[in-house]
Amino acid sequence: MKRSRVNEIMLQGDEFIRSFGYVLPPFAYWAPEELRARKVQAKGIVNARLGWDITDFGAGDFDTLGLFLFTVRNGNPADLAIGRGLLYAEKIMIARQDQVTPMHRHVIKGEDIINRGGGTLTLELFASDENGQLDRKADVTMMTDGVQRHLPAGGKLKLEPGESITLRPGLWHSFWGEGADVLIGEVSTVNDDRTDNIFADPVGRFAEIEEDAAPLHLLVADYDRWLSD
Repeated sequence: MKRSRVNEIMLQGDEFIRSFGYVLPPFAYWAPEELRARKVQAKGIVNARLGWDITDFGAGDFDTLGLFLFTVRNGNPADLAIGRGLLYAEKIMIARQDQVTPMHRHVIKGEDIINRGGGTLTLELFASDENGQLDRKADVTMMTDGVQRHLPAGGKLKLEPGESITLRPGLWHSFWGEGADVLIGEVSTVNDDRTDNIFADPVGRFAEIEEDAAPLHLLVADYDRWLSD
């Protein structure tokens, strides 16, 4: 993706999020220079990988295959080992109309995916077999707003604004917006996007950026390179 396109998506995404009364935290609006200047103070932001995350999954066609994410908070993976402490994470996301997030599952992370407003959020769901592979035959069991639901393999669940689904680790899922762009909330276990996304097809989790313009704000994938010294 071109950096100029990423900058444009950031501005559009912020406007869309604000249209639902949700406001990103102050650090979202720090320029790269300010984040570098505050690097010591912002250690918690960088280490937890909080912030902007815009990806085309390496396909080069964001409008067709892509997702807008912003990680608002993220706990400490070390706390998972002792079962107490900061065990949670939160994201705000945008799935554009007919824009697909590819089929994937998580090893550790359980998550609630919530339609916060806009169009219909449609999910395609598969169970995992005994080896963790996508099972194209087994029925899928999940919870939606506390109610147990069942679908055939590859069944499609449609969430209207206010509705949600609980995705346990190992539940394969792909999703997209129908009818209009969708604002999505995610409440989950501690999140590590570098290690805990298993895709059904070979794709990249993060976009490859062509630096044709200065960044408006850094992406989480930029932190290691831009803040290393």
